[in-house]
Amino acid sequence: MSLDSDSSSQGGDNRSFRQITRDRLLFEMLRSTRKDSKSAWKVLIMDKFTVKIMSYSCKMADITEEGVSLVEDLYKRRQPLPSLDAIYFIQPTKENIVMFLSDMSGRSPLYKKAFVFFSSPIQKDLVAQIKKDSSVLPRIGALSEMNLEYIPIESQGFVTDHERALEELFCESAEGFNKYNACLNAMATRISTVFASMREFPRVHYRVAKTIDASTMTTLRDMVPTKIAAGVWNYLSKYKTSIPEFPQTETCELLIVDRSVDQIAPIIHEWTYDAMCHDLLCMDGNKYVHEIPSKNGSASEKKEVLLDDHDPVWLELRHAHIADASERLHDKMTHFVSKNKAAQLHQARTGGELSTRDLQKMVQALPQYSDQIDKLSLHVEIAGKLNSIIREQCLRDVGQLEQDLVFGDAGTKELINFLRTQLGVSRENKLRLLMIYAAINPEKFESDKGTKLMQLAGLSADDMIAVNNMRSLCSDTKKPSGGGFTLKFDVHKKKHGYRKERTGEESAWALSRFYPVLEELIEKLSKGELPKDEYNCMNDPSPSFHGLPTTTTSSSARTSPAHSMRSRRTGGSWARPRGSDDGYSRFFYVTVGMRYLLHDVRILQ
Repeated sequence: MSLDSDSSSQGGDNRSFRQITRDRLLFEMLRSTRKDSKSAWKVLIMDKFTVKIMSYSCKMADITEEGVSLVEDLYKRRQPLPSLDAIYFIQPTKENIVMFLSDMSGRSPLYKKAFVFFSSPIQKDLVAQIKKDSSVLPRIGALSEMNLEYIPIESQGFVTDHERALEELFCESAEGFNKYNACLNAMATRISTVFASMREFPRVHYRVAKTIDASTMTTLRDMVPTKIAAGVWNYLSKYKTSIPEFPQTETCELLIVDRSVDQIAPIIHEWTYDAMCHDLLCMDGNKYVHEIPSKNGSASEKKEVLLDDHDPVWLELRHAHIADASERLHDKMTHFVSKNKAAQLHQARTGGELSTRDLQKMVQALPQYSDQIDKLSLHVEIAGKLNSIIREQCLRDVGQLEQDLVFGDAGTKELINFLRTQLGVSRENKLRLLMIYAAINPEKFESDKGTKLMQLAGLSADDMIAVNNMRSLCSDTKKPSGGGFTLKFDVHKKKHGYRKERTGEESAWALSRFYPVLEELIEKLSKGELPKDEYNCMNDPSPSFHGLPTTTTSSSARTSPAHSMRSRRTGGSWARPRGSDDGYSRFFYVTVGMRYLLHDVRILQ
């Protein structure tokens, strides 16, 4: 589907994931109502979830341009507008259908005509319920399944909006069983609509359930990836016959895992600019509030800005190390001053080397350049604030110990010494250290050693519960205990890291050793090297699927060194023409309980 037509995206589409979502909402949904509607302006009605989809994808100006004059909440009292047509973008739930029918039934409907678009497939009994009402049927201009039920939080990522997924999927009570099934079904539905939007048919890989031994019963929590994979596969199979121009052969890869595959990644400090902003600043989603000088010379004003894909500085720096981002910002400010004569005169008067803050103030004093420098000044302020917090909270020391624990360069002794000597470390950072330690050494918390460590850190009762929950989550990944008697003659003590160092990779920045397990898994998937005993696939590859490596890879492919995924995060578009012979294939990975991300992975050949 191109920007100005309803054609399919098959055959090459270089738009971002969020752009595809936006275009479907504006053109495939809103614009499609024009031909069957005599009303120049329409009312758009959404429920609590679909309004999130719309707000993350489109601006109000985009919606207005497509003929929408009013946006309404399905569950709020609304003024009758019998001369206008209405567009309903709602989830296919029983409650929503009841509200829709109450709007459009009877002698005095709220709107002249209704164009109804469901975010996911609707059950047959709900369709029958709509057909029962003879007064509503003549007033329906369209009844369609959009298959678009996810929130595109950025150009290459989405969420299914299940904030309590960890609690609902790992609860073992009888009451929690219904929540477990409801959560899994909703996740599978929403994940599958991602592929419906992009017209992609994936091979569905998933992490298989693990048991400690043959006598141990598989629990519901162990089955989460398996059940989601089965649910997604069920919907994809239906899409092949229900969605026009949906691929009939595999076009990409989908990998489904749960949080147990990597418990440390959400807890350890990530040192990229994006992660530091969300970790250390009081942000509401992507909203950041900062103070700016008042135009009338009075006290400063608070201004809300969005750090998103519309900010070019953010796009350039978000995945850079915080130190690298700070250096680049200073270079950008210096470059701007060097190109501006007024700034050069100001610098000549003051003399000496100027700091980034001085450069920022100098540029802000040039009103004619205010528009182009606003973004740059904003990020100079943010980077300065982040570096101040890092110093105040001793985060470099905390981060060093975190990574040393993960890679086996530190253990219990170093952790105890840190807790005793680093009195300025915050309670939250001590909690994170102990959660990392519990993930690496869950057996240490089975005795009173763990309790003494938590007491030494001064953790509260709630914090101790969090650490013990982490230990429980990691209990199925215990290191196997060795049986039998062994002799060791190596006098040098070997380190036993929870994570292995990546060979052949060196970073110019400190604290960049850690990498999420997903990076390694995606690289293995791209080379066809996922362990068969740990990962299964719902479908066998079709013979016509292009670009996937087979088990008989060439020697050059087998010996190619793995490259860091971090260096590829800001690479080109993930959307590639099907059948393109450019060494690329599309990969999607889903981690239950965290953000869902889409990334390109280059196949090493």
